[in-house]
Amino acid sequence: MSASPRPTTAEELRGAGLRVTAARVALLETVRDGDHLGAEAIASGVRDRVGHISLQAVYEALHALTEAGLVRRIEPAGHPARYEGRVGDNHHHIVCRSCGAVADVDCAVGDAPCLTASDDHGFAIDEAEVVYWGLCPGCSTGRSS
Repeated sequence: MSASPRPTTAEELRGAGLRVTAARVALLETVRDGDHLGAEAIASGVRDRVGHISLQAVYEALHALTEAGLVRRIEPAGHPARYEGRVGDNHHHIVCRSCGAVADVDCAVGDAPCLTASDDHGFAIDEAEVVYWGLCPGCSTGRSS
């Protein structure tokens, strides 16, 4: 038996209760093709695909897509918000202190050990946000030279 084909971007938007527009399709595809992009980089990618779109329209669409669970917003301390298409798996991030590069990091052990808090205070925990900080290979090499 073969697996079901992945739904199209338009089907995903409809499934999330969102109206399908060329700009939303282009935005979702730009986020998924990118690597933790900021809103301005996303706007540029959308413009490359469909022509003019205002930065305000990009922010509004990003908000709607984030609320619908189709994209994830991350906001490392001291850095502007970034967006990614990897959602629903409770992964974490590593951020370079020097250049701001961001990379995905899976949970260290097991399925999602970070969701087992030492004291949950009665909360039903469904997500944990862990951010590792350090220097990326490029910045590490630059400093040691």
